[in-house]
Amino acid sequence: MAPSLTGRTALVTGSSRGIGRAVAQRLAAEGATVVVTARSRGVSESVRSGRKAAVPGSLDETVSLIEEAGGRAVAIPADLEDEQARDQLVDRAVDSVGGIDILVNNAGFADYSLVEEMETATFDRTVDHYLRVPFALSRAAIPHMRKQGAGWIVNIGSVTGLAPIRPFREYNKVSGDVIYGSMKAAVHRFTQGLAAEVVDANIAVNAVGPSTAIMTPGAASLIPDGYETEPVEYLAETVLAMCTLPAAERTGHVAFSLHYPWSQNLPVMTLDGRTELPRREPPSWANPNVLPAGL
Repeated sequence: MAPSLTGRTALVTGSSRGIGRAVAQRLAAEGATVVVTARSRGVSESVRSGRKAAVPGSLDETVSLIEEAGGRAVAIPADLEDEQARDQLVDRAVDSVGGIDILVNNAGFADYSLVEEMETATFDRTVDHYLRVPFALSRAAIPHMRKQGAGWIVNIGSVTGLAPIRPFREYNKVSGDVIYGSMKAAVHRFTQGLAAEVVDANIAVNAVGPSTAIMTPGAASLIPDGYETEPVEYLAETVLAMCTLPAAERTGHVAFSLHYPWSQNLPVMTLDGRTELPRREPPSWANPNVLPAGL
């Protein structure tokens, strides 16, 4: 069977490591030419509460992994906190690979803090990453997608964007994820509203998030000890599923990486697309507010 994305181009933000890298690899394995972007080509720094720390992963590594698997990727460094860089990114990607069929808004920033202790700068930066950046990049990509008659936008959501389980768990009392979760809830609503605005232009807009959590270099310090995480391949496969059908057939979903493949009997492949992984049922303790089909 021919790869499902042959001839298509994709832009994946925050793809030097973690979820973004995995998504870029999976799309490339299906034939897409992928533009990968992060703040710099080399190893970048994570900044939380004014403290900098080097985090493993780079754009050059992502490009190498994709090319070694037989795919094509182009690295375009861009600091999405810089307005000029942000506003130019889509056009730079289009100039580099000839178009944009798929936009995956993955880049993010998480600095958990209780509301009464959070600095305004942290609040503002969280809002920028999870609402302003997807807005700006989607706004820039839509005219290109309209012109070519189709497009797919995928925003990375989160179960923290759903209502907490009642009675409240200890995690919700102490984790400090309220502002992060509020912005992810905004991402979900942005996804559903934008889907309605562009469905008649054959542009699909969907959101995909982990059903539990994924142990990435950037998230490691935020995941409690002993918390059961999930392999990133299930999320990457769910993102791929949101990039393969016309908008009239699949748009406006807020899907989760274990729930969606399980409910739809969707085969999940390794990131190189060569090996099918075992079916993985969502755990019984997952947030009950998840809709299995993502509708």
